Amino acid sequence: MELNITIENVLLTSSILLFISLIISKTGYRFGVPALLLFLLVGMAFGTDGVGIEFNNPYYAQFIGTVALSIILFSGGMDTKIEDIRPVIREGVVLATAGVVITALVTGVFVYIITTFTDQHVSITLLEALLLASVMSSTDSASVFSILRSKKLILKHNLRPLLELESGSNDPMAYLLTILFIQMIQSTDVSAWELVQMLLLQLTVGSICGYLLGRLAVFILNKINIQYESLYPVLLLSMVFFIFSFTNLLQGNGYLAVYIAGVVVGNKRFVHKRNVNSFFEGFAWLWQIVMFLTLGLLVNPRELLSVAGLGILVGVFLILVGRPISVYLCMLPFRKLPFKAKTFISWVGLRGAVPIIFATYPQIAGIPNANLIFNVVFFITILSLVVQGMSISKVANKLGLASPEPQNVNTFGMALPEEMKSSMSEIIMTEEILSHGNQLMKLSLPDNTLVVMLKRDNKFIIPTGKTKLLPNDRLLVITDNDEELRRTYESLGIDDYTMQKN
Repeated sequence: MELNITIENVLLTSSILLFISLIISKTGYRFGVPALLLFLLVGMAFGTDGVGIEFNNPYYAQFIGTVALSIILFSGGMDTKIEDIRPVIREGVVLATAGVVITALVTGVFVYIITTFTDQHVSITLLEALLLASVMSSTDSASVFSILRSKKLILKHNLRPLLELESGSNDPMAYLLTILFIQMIQSTDVSAWELVQMLLLQLTVGSICGYLLGRLAVFILNKINIQYESLYPVLLLSMVFFIFSFTNLLQGNGYLAVYIAGVVVGNKRFVHKRNVNSFFEGFAWLWQIVMFLTLGLLVNPRELLSVAGLGILVGVFLILVGRPISVYLCMLPFRKLPFKAKTFISWVGLRGAVPIIFATYPQIAGIPNANLIFNVVFFITILSLVVQGMSISKVANKLGLASPEPQNVNTFGMALPEEMKSSMSEIIMTEEILSHGNQLMKLSLPDNTLVVMLKRDNKFIIPTGKTKLLPNDRLLVITDNDEELRRTYESLGIDDYTMQKN
């Protein structure tokens, strides 16, 4: 389908793709299909072998992917709480560094063996095999963040913050391995010491810039006085792009820098924080959709058929052998982590947009078999999202690592200002709680706990002491702090203590 490249046609096509993606994702969610996979498939359906939209420029795809990853990683960092990742930070760092290297080496050797000693697949060199494995050696932050947070599960042993920490911080290592093997293929004069220096420089500069510039961003947000509240998210967005580009300018890793900056910003107090968080949550989703649609348009599905055999072999090996080997080896020093938890970590080795974006680097660099690498990585990404992405909940339940998410969600749509130290929560009335009396005054509540609102069905009621309560009524309560909120739950005989805070 030939399209005139005009502003009107670009906007029309983009709006249709976004609308269809959102509608299909809503339907797919009911069947447990990851939304990101559906976005990818929509892009493929509208591409060259589908509706016929011509898009075959890896430069544009790489640019869009870089912008999207910067926003997604920063937003993911903002949602990461220090108190959650502190107990698992060592495990996360080991998985994000050594785990990526082990996965790349083990999988690269396997790729070289099956392409060299069998007649079914094209033969590639060892360095090309290692490059292919490096491209897909990291778990995808966009996939892990969206899938884990959309599943209504609570994972034991701090597995969710561990997996999010790993996926948010392991892209730099995969990026470095990709660049290193491209340089080694293009030039045999690169020494091992130069490679090590480059690796250390990228990680060190990226970490320092991320932390310092993150602190600077918080300082600016709190000190600058902008008349319009809506401009604060825009200001922070400009800082995100500055952090990424400035870090790269200093030979550091921009992806690592924006993730660390996001963690720093998300765990500090600053003005209009709730509005900023809401903006980045929605904006990150927009760029995830744009990124997956773009990558779907970039591939030609017919070319995937030619690499299906190789893709299945490598994908199955990566899921069942390569990733588990790296996880089990990396987790050997951490004996407190149960074997079932390690098994689950190895299963959540989701591949997504990041490997596909990294697969454009060999194409742009003119590496031999670059198109083969891109198509194999794309095929494995689809395989990973289908096999692993659709089975995370089942595997977690099968291993006994998950429990249902509490029903205590923020149905009132209210939250306390960031500067307040009070705690707010919703409590669902049950027959057991009301067994001693069905009036508000008869509930055993501490003196400093205030019931400010009651929700019954779709009605909101301002309660008094004589208000009669019914099972499934929701009470919105406010108290002095987290400890007092815990006492409130205990006084009502509720063991499952959860809270709704900023």
